[in-house]
Amino acid sequence: MIKELQQKLHKEIPLTKYMNLKILNYNENKLITTAPLDVNINDKGTAFGGSLATMTIISAWSICYLISKELGFTSNNIVVIKNEHSYKKPVTKDIVCFTTKPSKEELEILKDKLLTKKSASIKIKAQIIEDDEVCVDFIGYYVIKI
Repeated sequence: MIKELQQKLHKEIPLTKYMNLKILNYNENKLITTAPLDVNINDKGTAFGGSLATMTIISAWSICYLISKELGFTSNNIVVIKNEHSYKKPVTKDIVCFTTKPSKEELEILKDKLLTKKSASIKIKAQIIEDDEVCVDFIGYYVIKI
């Protein structure tokens, strides 16, 4: 499923290919994505803010995609409707984004709404971490329609 998602991102969202965004790992708790600093760098020698924002937004979108598949739905309509970023410190190495999977209770609510209303929203949190320090905090709200 991860390989399929990686190909989907690079084909349907070309920016992810240019950023060289890769899915590093996915498990029951989180999705980890990465992108090299050298193609996402700014004039100060740190990660470009637009790349950091894109990493979190796409990583959260990706976890929504994976969750919808796990719940037995096929959705080509997942959109971010609201998001907030807090930039706490510069990223000076390759970008690593940790996107947290919502709780089982939140996923049950999502599934019930998708079954009854064919549409549901969910809050997704992500962080870009370097050397065990949070550089970027992200909260996004996504709508999934089936």
